Amino acid sequence: MLKKFVIFVCLLMLGVACGPTDVAKPTTATAATAAPAATTGGAPQGAGLIKGPFDGEAKTMNGAGATFPAVLYSKWFNEYEKVTSVKVNYQSIGSGGGIKGLQDATVDFGATDGPMSDEQLQAAKGTVLHIPMALGAVVLTYNVPETKAPIKLSSDTIAGIFLGEIKKWNDAKLVADNPDLKNVDKDIVVVHRSDGSGTTFAFTDYLSSVSDAWKTKVGKSTSVNWPTGLGAKGNEGIAGEVKQDPYAIGYVELIYAVQNKLGYADVKNKAGQWVTPSLDGVTAAAAATADKVPEDLRVSIVNADGDKVYPISTFTWIIVYQNQGDKPKAIALTRLLWWATHDGQKFSADLSYAPLPDAIVKRDEAKIMSISVNGAPAFPGQ
Repeated sequence: MLKKFVIFVCLLMLGVACGPTDVAKPTTATAATAAPAATTGGAPQGAGLIKGPFDGEAKTMNGAGATFPAVLYSKWFNEYEKVTSVKVNYQSIGSGGGIKGLQDATVDFGATDGPMSDEQLQAAKGTVLHIPMALGAVVLTYNVPETKAPIKLSSDTIAGIFLGEIKKWNDAKLVADNPDLKNVDKDIVVVHRSDGSGTTFAFTDYLSSVSDAWKTKVGKSTSVNWPTGLGAKGNEGIAGEVKQDPYAIGYVELIYAVQNKLGYADVKNKAGQWVTPSLDGVTAAAAATADKVPEDLRVSIVNADGDKVYPISTFTWIIVYQNQGDKPKAIALTRLLWWATHDGQKFSADLSYAPLPDAIVKRDEAKIMSISVNGAPAFPGQ
Protein backbone atom coordinates (compact mmCIF):
# COMPACT_ATOMS: atom_id res chain seq x y z
CA MET A 1 0.00 0.00 0.00
CA LEU A 2 2.82 2.43 0.89
CA LYS A 3 4.37 1.89 -2.53
CA LYS A 4 1.05 2.76 -4.19
CA PHE A 5 0.77 6.00 -2.22
CA VAL A 6 4.35 6.98 -3.11
CA ILE A 7 3.47 6.54 -6.77
CA PHE A 8 0.26 8.51 -6.23
CA VAL A 9 2.18 11.38 -4.63
CA CYS A 10 4.56 11.59 -7.57
CA LEU A 11 1.70 11.67 -10.05
CA LEU A 12 -0.16 14.33 -8.13
CA MET A 13 2.90 16.53 -7.78
CA LEU A 14 3.49 16.34 -11.52
CA GLY A 15 -0.13 17.31 -12.24
CA VAL A 16 -0.49 20.05 -9.66
CA ALA A 17 2.87 21.55 -8.87
CA CYS A 18 1.50 24.73 -7.38
CA GLY A 19 -0.76 25.30 -4.41
CA PRO A 20 -3.81 27.58 -4.35
CA THR A 21 -3.25 31.11 -5.57
CA ASP A 22 -5.79 32.67 -3.24
CA VAL A 23 -4.27 31.49 0.05
CA ALA A 24 -4.08 34.19 2.69
CA LYS A 25 -0.41 34.59 3.65
CA PRO A 26 0.13 34.05 7.39
CA THR A 27 2.09 36.52 9.45
CA THR A 28 5.66 35.51 10.34
CA ALA A 29 4.61 34.45 13.83
CA THR A 30 1.67 32.42 12.57
CA ALA A 31 3.74 30.77 9.86
CA ALA A 32 6.29 29.70 12.45
CA THR A 33 3.74 28.13 14.77
CA ALA A 34 1.82 26.54 11.92
CA ALA A 35 4.81 24.86 10.27
CA PRO A 36 4.05 21.16 9.75
CA ALA A 37 5.83 18.67 11.95
CA ALA A 38 8.48 16.50 10.35
CA THR A 39 7.32 13.31 8.66
CA THR A 40 8.23 10.08 10.42
CA GLY A 41 7.46 6.54 9.44
CA GLY A 42 5.49 7.63 6.36
CA ALA A 43 2.89 9.57 8.40
CA PRO A 44 1.42 12.68 6.74
CA GLN A 45 3.22 15.89 7.63
CA GLY A 46 1.52 17.88 10.37
CA ALA A 47 0.29 14.92 12.41
CA GLY A 48 0.64 15.53 16.13
CA LEU A 49 0.21 19.32 16.06
CA ILE A 50 -3.17 19.17 17.82
CA LYS A 51 -2.29 17.84 21.26
CA GLY A 52 -5.05 19.15 23.52
CA PRO A 53 -7.55 21.95 24.20
CA PHE A 54 -6.76 25.45 22.98
CA ASP A 55 -7.48 28.61 24.92
CA GLY A 56 -10.11 30.72 23.19
CA GLU A 57 -11.63 28.12 20.87
CA ALA A 58 -15.32 27.21 20.81
CA LYS A 59 -16.15 24.03 22.69
CA THR A 60 -18.90 22.86 20.32
CA MET A 61 -19.11 22.61 16.53
CA ASN A 62 -22.08 21.80 14.33
CA GLY A 63 -21.86 20.08 10.96
CA ALA A 64 -24.24 18.30 8.63
CA GLY A 65 -24.33 16.54 5.30
CA ALA A 66 -23.07 13.39 3.62
CA THR A 67 -24.00 9.96 4.94
CA PHE A 68 -21.21 8.42 2.82
CA PRO A 69 -18.45 9.31 5.37
CA ALA A 70 -20.70 9.29 8.45
CA VAL A 71 -19.15 6.12 9.89
CA LEU A 72 -15.69 7.65 9.61
CA TYR A 73 -16.80 11.05 10.91
CA SER A 74 -18.45 9.44 13.93
CA LYS A 75 -15.13 7.81 14.82
CA TRP A 76 -13.19 11.00 14.14
CA PHE A 77 -15.35 13.27 16.20
CA ASN A 78 -15.41 10.85 19.13
CA GLU A 79 -11.61 10.63 19.09
CA TYR A 80 -11.23 14.39 18.60
CA GLU A 81 -13.31 15.15 21.68
CA LYS A 82 -10.99 12.93 23.73
CA VAL A 83 -8.02 15.02 22.56
CA THR A 84 -9.45 18.55 22.69
CA SER A 85 -12.68 18.43 24.74
CA VAL A 86 -14.43 19.97 21.70
CA LYS A 87 -17.74 18.29 20.92
CA VAL A 88 -18.64 18.03 17.23
CA ASN A 89 -22.32 17.48 16.53
CA TYR A 90 -22.72 15.96 13.06
CA GLN A 91 -26.04 15.19 11.38
CA SER A 92 -25.79 12.75 8.46
CA ILE A 93 -28.69 14.17 6.45
CA GLY A 94 -27.25 13.79 2.94
CA SER A 95 -24.93 15.95 0.88
CA GLY A 96 -27.79 18.09 -0.38
CA GLY A 97 -28.66 19.00 3.21
CA GLY A 98 -25.01 19.74 3.98
CA ILE A 99 -24.72 22.10 1.02
CA LYS A 100 -27.98 23.85 1.93
CA GLY A 101 -26.89 24.16 5.56
CA LEU A 102 -23.65 25.82 4.55
CA GLN A 103 -25.37 28.11 2.06
CA ASP A 104 -27.79 29.21 4.79
CA ALA A 105 -24.99 29.42 7.39
CA THR A 106 -26.96 27.22 9.80
CA VAL A 107 -23.94 24.92 10.34
CA ASP A 108 -20.24 25.52 10.97
CA PHE A 109 -19.34 23.13 8.15
CA GLY A 110 -21.08 21.06 5.53
CA ALA A 111 -20.10 17.68 4.11
CA THR A 112 -20.61 16.39 0.59
CA ASP A 113 -19.46 13.60 -1.71
CA GLY A 114 -20.39 15.63 -4.78
CA PRO A 115 -18.60 18.96 -5.21
CA MET A 116 -20.83 22.03 -5.19
CA SER A 117 -21.83 23.25 -8.64
CA ASP A 118 -20.94 26.74 -9.87
CA GLU A 119 -24.58 27.74 -9.31
CA GLN A 120 -24.51 26.45 -5.73
CA LEU A 121 -21.28 28.33 -5.06
CA GLN A 122 -22.81 31.52 -6.40
CA ALA A 123 -25.76 31.10 -4.03
CA ALA A 124 -23.47 30.83 -0.99
CA LYS A 125 -22.82 33.72 1.39
CA GLY A 126 -19.11 33.91 0.59
CA THR A 127 -16.15 32.01 -0.84
CA VAL A 128 -16.49 28.27 -0.16
CA LEU A 129 -13.51 25.93 0.21
CA HIS A 130 -13.68 22.23 -0.67
CA ILE A 131 -11.36 20.26 1.61
CA PRO A 132 -11.00 16.54 0.75
CA MET A 133 -11.26 14.30 3.81
CA ALA A 134 -11.03 10.74 2.47
CA LEU A 135 -11.65 8.51 -0.53
CA GLY A 136 -14.28 5.83 -0.84
CA ALA A 137 -16.02 3.35 -3.11
CA VAL A 138 -19.68 3.38 -4.14
CA VAL A 139 -20.69 -0.27 -4.43
CA LEU A 140 -23.65 -2.08 -5.94
CA THR A 141 -25.07 -3.99 -2.99
CA TYR A 142 -27.69 -6.69 -3.48
CA ASN A 143 -29.76 -9.38 -1.80
CA VAL A 144 -30.00 -12.45 -4.02
CA PRO A 145 -30.18 -15.54 -1.77
CA GLU A 146 -29.33 -18.00 -4.57
CA THR A 147 -25.91 -16.53 -5.33
CA LYS A 148 -22.65 -17.56 -3.69
CA ALA A 149 -19.93 -15.87 -5.75
CA PRO A 150 -20.07 -12.05 -6.11
CA ILE A 151 -22.35 -10.93 -8.93
CA LYS A 152 -20.51 -9.33 -11.84
CA LEU A 153 -21.91 -6.12 -13.32
CA SER A 154 -20.69 -4.26 -16.38
CA SER A 155 -21.44 -0.62 -17.10
CA ASP A 156 -24.13 -1.75 -19.56
CA THR A 157 -25.90 -3.97 -17.04
CA ILE A 158 -25.71 -1.38 -14.26
CA ALA A 159 -27.20 1.28 -16.52
CA GLY A 160 -29.81 -1.19 -17.80
CA ILE A 161 -30.93 -2.09 -14.27
CA PHE A 162 -31.24 1.50 -13.06
CA LEU A 163 -32.90 2.65 -16.30
CA GLY A 164 -35.52 -0.05 -15.72
CA GLU A 165 -34.62 -1.87 -18.93
CA ILE A 166 -33.24 -4.99 -17.22
CA LYS A 167 -36.11 -6.15 -15.04
CA LYS A 168 -35.30 -9.76 -14.10
CA TRP A 169 -32.29 -11.30 -12.39
CA ASN A 170 -32.19 -13.98 -15.08
CA ASP A 171 -32.08 -11.45 -17.93
CA ALA A 172 -29.77 -12.79 -20.64
CA LYS A 173 -27.38 -9.83 -20.26
CA LEU A 174 -26.87 -10.64 -16.57
CA VAL A 175 -26.67 -14.40 -17.10
CA ALA A 176 -23.91 -13.92 -19.69
CA ASP A 177 -21.59 -12.78 -16.88
CA ASN A 178 -23.33 -14.68 -14.06
CA PRO A 179 -24.39 -18.24 -14.99
CA ASP A 180 -25.69 -18.76 -11.42
CA LEU A 181 -28.51 -16.31 -12.18
CA LYS A 182 -29.97 -18.48 -14.96
CA ASN A 183 -32.72 -19.90 -12.77
CA VAL A 184 -33.35 -16.80 -10.63
CA ASP A 185 -36.63 -15.81 -12.29
CA LYS A 186 -37.28 -12.90 -9.94
CA ASP A 187 -38.02 -9.23 -10.46
CA ILE A 188 -35.18 -6.85 -9.65
CA VAL A 189 -36.11 -4.43 -6.88
CA VAL A 190 -34.14 -1.24 -7.51
CA VAL A 191 -33.43 0.96 -4.47
CA HIS A 192 -32.13 4.52 -4.83
CA ARG A 193 -31.71 7.58 -2.64
CA SER A 194 -34.75 9.72 -1.88
CA ASP A 195 -32.69 12.61 -0.46
CA GLY A 196 -30.07 14.91 -1.98
CA SER A 197 -26.95 12.78 -1.94
CA GLY A 198 -23.29 13.00 -2.85
CA THR A 199 -23.30 9.23 -3.16
CA THR A 200 -25.99 9.70 -5.81
CA PHE A 201 -23.81 12.33 -7.49
CA ALA A 202 -20.86 9.93 -7.68
CA PHE A 203 -23.06 7.07 -8.91
CA THR A 204 -24.87 9.13 -11.55
CA ASP A 205 -21.58 10.76 -12.54
CA TYR A 206 -20.28 7.26 -13.25
CA LEU A 207 -23.42 6.25 -15.16
CA SER A 208 -23.30 9.45 -17.22
CA SER A 209 -19.70 8.71 -18.14
CA VAL A 210 -20.40 5.15 -19.33
CA SER A 211 -23.95 5.33 -20.75
CA ASP A 212 -25.13 7.81 -23.37
CA ALA A 213 -28.72 6.77 -22.63
CA TRP A 214 -28.29 7.58 -18.94
CA LYS A 215 -26.54 10.87 -19.70
CA THR A 216 -29.36 11.93 -22.03
CA LYS A 217 -32.36 10.69 -20.05
CA VAL A 218 -31.26 11.21 -16.44
CA GLY A 219 -27.87 12.93 -16.09
CA LYS A 220 -25.78 13.48 -12.98
CA SER A 221 -26.71 15.37 -9.81
CA THR A 222 -27.19 14.92 -6.08
CA SER A 223 -30.89 14.41 -6.92
CA VAL A 224 -32.26 12.99 -10.19
CA ASN A 225 -35.58 11.79 -11.56
CA TRP A 226 -35.11 8.05 -11.23
CA PRO A 227 -36.62 5.98 -14.07
CA THR A 228 -37.48 3.14 -11.69
CA GLY A 229 -37.20 1.90 -8.12
CA LEU A 230 -37.91 2.64 -4.47
CA GLY A 231 -36.49 5.61 -2.58
CA ALA A 232 -34.66 5.34 0.75
CA LYS A 233 -32.98 8.01 2.85
CA GLY A 234 -29.24 7.90 3.40
CA ASN A 235 -26.70 5.16 2.77
CA GLU A 236 -28.06 3.44 5.85
CA GLY A 237 -31.58 3.60 4.41
CA ILE A 238 -30.58 1.91 1.16
CA ALA A 239 -28.59 -0.76 3.02
CA GLY A 240 -31.55 -1.42 5.30
CA GLU A 241 -33.99 -1.64 2.39
CA VAL A 242 -31.76 -4.02 0.43
CA LYS A 243 -31.23 -6.19 3.50
CA GLN A 244 -34.96 -6.62 4.14
CA ASP A 245 -36.05 -6.97 0.48
CA PRO A 246 -34.98 -10.18 -1.29
CA TYR A 247 -33.84 -9.55 -4.88
CA ALA A 248 -33.14 -5.87 -4.22
CA ILE A 249 -30.14 -3.90 -5.47
CA GLY A 250 -28.91 -0.45 -4.45
CA TYR A 251 -25.77 1.66 -4.23
CA VAL A 252 -23.96 2.57 -1.00
CA GLU A 253 -20.52 3.41 0.35
CA LEU A 254 -18.56 0.19 0.88
CA ILE A 255 -18.67 0.23 4.70
CA TYR A 256 -22.50 0.09 4.71
CA ALA A 257 -22.49 -3.15 2.72
CA VAL A 258 -19.76 -4.58 4.95
CA GLN A 259 -21.52 -3.65 8.19
CA ASN A 260 -24.84 -5.10 7.00
CA LYS A 261 -23.17 -8.27 5.69
CA LEU A 262 -24.59 -7.69 2.21
CA GLY A 263 -23.12 -8.88 -1.04
CA TYR A 264 -21.58 -6.31 -3.34
CA ALA A 265 -20.77 -6.66 -7.01
CA ASP A 266 -17.53 -6.90 -8.92
CA VAL A 267 -17.61 -4.19 -11.59
CA LYS A 268 -15.99 -4.26 -15.03
CA ASN A 269 -13.79 -1.18 -15.33
CA LYS A 270 -12.79 0.93 -18.32
CA ALA A 271 -9.89 -1.40 -19.06
CA GLY A 272 -12.27 -4.37 -19.28
CA GLN A 273 -11.13 -5.92 -15.97
CA TRP A 274 -13.46 -7.24 -13.28
CA VAL A 275 -12.60 -5.40 -10.06
CA THR A 276 -13.77 -6.13 -6.52
CA PRO A 277 -14.36 -2.89 -4.57
CA SER A 278 -11.31 -2.26 -2.38
CA LEU A 279 -9.13 0.51 -0.98
CA ASP A 280 -6.44 -0.38 -3.53
CA GLY A 281 -8.93 0.07 -6.36
CA VAL A 282 -10.00 3.47 -5.00
CA THR A 283 -6.38 4.58 -4.61
CA ALA A 284 -5.67 3.48 -8.19
CA ALA A 285 -8.61 5.58 -9.41
CA ALA A 286 -7.29 8.65 -7.64
CA ALA A 287 -3.77 8.08 -8.96
CA ALA A 288 -5.07 7.73 -12.51
CA THR A 289 -6.75 11.15 -12.32
CA ALA A 290 -3.91 12.92 -10.53
CA ASP A 291 -3.21 15.32 -13.36
CA LYS A 292 -6.85 16.46 -13.39
CA VAL A 293 -7.03 17.79 -9.82
CA PRO A 294 -7.88 21.51 -10.18
CA GLU A 295 -6.90 24.33 -7.84
CA ASP A 296 -10.27 24.28 -6.06
CA LEU A 297 -10.02 20.48 -5.48
CA ARG A 298 -13.42 19.79 -7.08
CA VAL A 299 -12.59 16.67 -9.09
CA SER A 300 -14.30 13.52 -10.34
CA ILE A 301 -12.37 10.23 -10.31
CA VAL A 302 -15.06 7.91 -11.75
CA ASN A 303 -14.39 5.61 -14.72
CA ALA A 304 -10.65 6.22 -14.61
CA ASP A 305 -8.08 4.41 -16.76
CA GLY A 306 -6.10 1.47 -15.40
CA ASP A 307 -6.37 -2.30 -14.95
CA LYS A 308 -6.70 -2.13 -11.15
CA VAL A 309 -9.02 0.89 -10.95
CA TYR A 310 -12.36 0.51 -9.17
CA PRO A 311 -14.52 2.69 -11.43
CA ILE A 312 -17.08 4.10 -8.96
CA SER A 313 -14.71 5.90 -6.60
CA THR A 314 -14.93 9.38 -5.12
CA PHE A 315 -13.44 11.90 -2.76
CA THR A 316 -15.59 13.15 0.10
CA TRP A 317 -15.22 16.80 1.12
CA ILE A 318 -15.89 19.08 4.05
CA ILE A 319 -17.05 22.48 2.80
CA VAL A 320 -16.46 25.69 4.77
CA TYR A 321 -16.49 29.43 4.28
CA GLN A 322 -13.04 30.86 3.74
CA ASN A 323 -13.89 34.04 5.64
CA GLN A 324 -15.21 33.40 9.14
CA GLY A 325 -16.94 35.89 11.42
CA ASP A 326 -16.71 34.15 14.81
CA LYS A 327 -13.13 33.84 16.07
CA PRO A 328 -13.65 31.05 18.64
CA LYS A 329 -15.56 29.02 16.05
CA ALA A 330 -12.93 29.72 13.38
CA ILE A 331 -10.12 28.52 15.65
CA ALA A 332 -12.06 25.37 16.56
CA LEU A 333 -12.93 24.70 12.92
CA THR A 334 -9.39 25.00 11.57
CA ARG A 335 -7.96 22.88 14.36
CA LEU A 336 -10.57 20.19 13.67
CA LEU A 337 -9.81 20.24 9.94
CA TRP A 338 -6.06 20.02 10.56
CA TRP A 339 -6.47 17.07 12.91
CA ALA A 340 -8.87 15.25 10.55
CA THR A 341 -6.63 15.61 7.50
CA HIS A 342 -3.55 14.48 9.45
CA ASP A 343 -4.06 12.50 12.67
CA GLY A 344 -7.55 11.33 11.68
CA GLN A 345 -6.32 9.55 8.56
CA LYS A 346 -5.02 6.60 10.57
CA PHE A 347 -8.63 5.55 11.28
CA SER A 348 -9.72 5.49 7.61
CA ALA A 349 -8.58 2.10 6.33
CA ASP A 350 -10.11 0.08 9.17
CA LEU A 351 -13.48 1.62 8.29
CA SER A 352 -13.17 0.86 4.54
CA TYR A 353 -12.14 4.36 3.44
CA ALA A 354 -8.88 5.13 1.64
CA PRO A 355 -6.67 7.68 3.45
CA LEU A 356 -5.67 10.86 1.66
CA PRO A 357 -2.34 10.75 -0.19
CA ASP A 358 0.32 13.16 1.07
CA ALA A 359 0.05 15.44 -1.96
CA ILE A 360 -3.66 16.08 -1.28
CA VAL A 361 -2.93 16.59 2.42
CA LYS A 362 -0.49 19.34 1.43
CA ARG A 363 -3.18 20.96 -0.69
CA ASP A 364 -5.57 20.70 2.27
CA GLU A 365 -3.01 22.39 4.53
CA ALA A 366 -2.93 25.41 2.23
CA LYS A 367 -6.73 25.59 2.17
CA ILE A 368 -6.96 25.37 5.96
CA MET A 369 -4.32 28.06 6.42
CA SER A 370 -6.22 30.32 4.00
CA ILE A 371 -9.24 30.41 6.31
CA SER A 372 -9.39 33.81 7.97
CA VAL A 373 -11.33 35.67 10.64
CA ASN A 374 -11.52 39.46 10.53
CA GLY A 375 -8.72 39.49 7.96
CA ALA A 376 -6.25 37.39 9.99
CA PRO A 377 -5.40 33.67 9.66
CA ALA A 378 -7.73 31.61 11.84
CA PHE A 379 -5.53 28.53 12.35
CA PRO A 380 -3.37 29.01 15.47
CA GLY A 381 -0.86 26.37 14.41
CA GLN A 382 -1.33 24.06 17.38
